Amino acid sequence: MRIAVGSDHAGYDDPPPYYKPEIIKHLQEKGHEVIDCGTNGPESVDYPDFADAVCEAIQRGEAERGVLLCGTGIGISMAANRHKGIRAAVCATPDMARLSREHNDANVIALGRRVLTLDQCKAFIDIWLETPFSDGERHKRRVDKIG
Repeated sequence: MRIAVGSDHAGYDDPPPYYKPEIIKHLQEKGHEVIDCGTNGPESVDYPDFADAVCEAIQRGEAERGVLLCGTGIGISMAANRHKGIRAAVCATPDMARLSREHNDANVIALGRRVLTLDQCKAFIDIWLETPFSDGERHKRRVDKIG
């Protein structure tokens, strides 16, 4: 699967290991093709710019899904959800990761560097990638209303 990954400076918060490069490495080790949408260091940047880059890659068909990272996952998910066809879900538990796919057909997962461990981020991404959309009528109807 082609996955666009983006973060603000929180992806490079100390202490190492830095989450963004570790998440990219994890995805590649799982056999995914990664499109790195930045940022690439700890200098302060604006998270909407990186949400835009990931979402635009999905909208252009260059990526099938996206992974976003900021301090909490909240701001970057809000920026992502402004884009047509993007369903970004902040996930802070395994159930949120699973249900965001199963019930909401989320095509972007947003994670918080300052509220989750790196192992939690990797585990939630794996759950999210492995969970199919239920395709049940009630879920399809609701997702269609989102657009």
